[in-house]
Amino acid sequence: MDDDRPLKIINAPENISAAIMRLQNFDNRFLYVVKYLDKNISKYLTESEEAINFYYTVEEKSTGIKISFAIIYIVVVSVLLFVSISIAIRFSSRFFRSINNLVSASISIGEGNFNAKVPEVKTDKDLEKLNKNFNSMIDKLKNQQEKLIINERHEAWESLARKLAHEIKNPLTPIQLTIDRLKNKYSNELDQDNSETFKDNLKVINNQIKQIENLVNEFSDFARMPKPILRKNNLVNIIKENIKLLKQLDKSININLTNNLDKIFLECDQEQLSRVFLNLIKNSIESIQQKSENINNFNKNITIELNDINDQITAIITDNGIGFGHFNKNIKDALNPYITTKKNGTGLGLSIVNKIVNDHNGKIEFIPINDGAKIKIIFIR
Repeated sequence: MDDDRPLKIINAPENISAAIMRLQNFDNRFLYVVKYLDKNISKYLTESEEAINFYYTVEEKSTGIKISFAIIYIVVVSVLLFVSISIAIRFSSRFFRSINNLVSASISIGEGNFNAKVPEVKTDKDLEKLNKNFNSMIDKLKNQQEKLIINERHEAWESLARKLAHEIKNPLTPIQLTIDRLKNKYSNELDQDNSETFKDNLKVINNQIKQIENLVNEFSDFARMPKPILRKNNLVNIIKENIKLLKQLDKSININLTNNLDKIFLECDQEQLSRVFLNLIKNSIESIQQKSENINNFNKNITIELNDINDQITAIITDNGIGFGHFNKNIKDALNPYITTKKNGTGLGLSIVNKIVNDHNGKIEFIPINDGAKIKIIFIR
């Protein structure tokens, strides 16, 4: 051994620090020095040695760790990317579905189909609001179109009614005068039997003339429908007054009114609204009377429901009469002038009712039921 430098020996587990060196002046002689260490120093030395060993171990395996880290990184990024793409696809599909629905509905409206609706799907809140506003706009357009059609139709029928009233009324006066002259001239010249027959025939003619006059008056009323004078009126009182009046026509019919408020006010023309309810209740009475001609024993009922809820007034009139008959297939035909189910009706009553309701920002619905008829009127404030 030619190296004379001391050799240090550390035995941390036994808390010993030692050194050995060769004595140069003596052959094969060595000096060995031992010192016992503090336990904490031994502990620190052990931990340092373990840390150094771990460092060199990690350094030796650094390539594998880098590869593992890269793999884990790629997997995590791939999962996040997949989730992001899935969310984006789902959101975009909802978004574009809503846009496609709006485009399809717009095309349908452009073609004149106001029954088109945008399906309400879960999507962005702004798009959901857009869909609701679009559907609301369609409903308003449809209502405006219906009102415009009703007004145009009534203008055409009013013109026709005015001409018919004029043409029918002109010959009535000379006919009536001629009948009076015939009566005065021949009543005393005929024997008793012929005189009675003659008078009966003249009476029949007079009755028919009166019916024609009533028809002319209805034509005139239809042609002279004035614009409503709007004032605040209590609909409960208007209906009660008409019920009181109409009960005298047939006391065997029960007419019941129910209302959710004692007073239900509407800006309306009292006379015109009174005419609406008078006409509708009278129609129900006549419908029940027609039914009673074939069926003797049944409870004759008319119920009227009047409700004021959320800025909307609804009046529902239900009866157990003959119903709408052949109008069930196309119930809106009942609103056309000169179309009626009554034996002696002119078909103008419901048309006038429809015009008045339309002028009061309302709409009327005819609802067929199994045993009778139901009419619903909606007034929107």
